[in-house]
Amino acid sequence: MVLGWLLLLVTALPPGTTAAKDCLFCELTDSKHCPGSHMHCGDDENCFTGHGVSPGAGTVINKGCVHATSCGREEPVSYKGVTYSLITTCCFGHMCNDAPSPTGTWVLAATSSLVLGLLVPWHLL
Repeated sequence: MVLGWLLLLVTALPPGTTAAKDCLFCELTDSKHCPGSHMHCGDDENCFTGHGVSPGAGTVINKGCVHATSCGREEPVSYKGVTYSLITTCCFGHMCNDAPSPTGTWVLAATSSLVLGLLVPWHLL
């Protein structure tokens, strides 16, 4: 029973919140594809994807590491003489900002299913 609660506690934490991780890094770009390189983040940093918009100028993106306190913030950035409103969206886990859409949801669902499978007594089903 103690092992079940310990497993539940560990899986309740977002993946990658307790240790340094690698994230995809790419400079601010107006391309829809953001090729980049691996970047090692600090213990108090998360991977992020930044999406910026400017009326009449389109969108920009960038990726990398950011302090957890900066997640979800909106700030102005300048790219090719245009000011964009950039929103930083963080994710949790190794290379989680590599995909075009957030990943890790299936990992959380699979882990939750595993924990529930361990905690539910099968003889009651």
